[in-house]
Amino acid sequence: MSSQALLHSQIIQKAWEDPNFMELLKSDPKKALYDVMGITLPENVQLKTIQETAEEIYLVIPPKPSEMVASARINVKAAW
Repeated sequence: MSSQALLHSQIIQKAWEDPNFMELLKSDPKKALYDVMGITLPENVQLKTIQETAEEIYLVIPPKPSEMVASARINVKAAW
């Protein structure tokens, strides 16, 4: 499992186990990641949290690697 996938799994597990973290993750995801996991995202990076249901799932299409800007890299701790 990549470090990105591992971090993603840890965030999901924490959200399932901690209702307060789940609510903060939905209302202010950057603050939730910083407060609970020490992850800092750059100011110019927006983070949106959506919760799937049994009837509604999401397919996230990431940007092409050529569209990634080196200056927008996320702190190594947050590389997901």
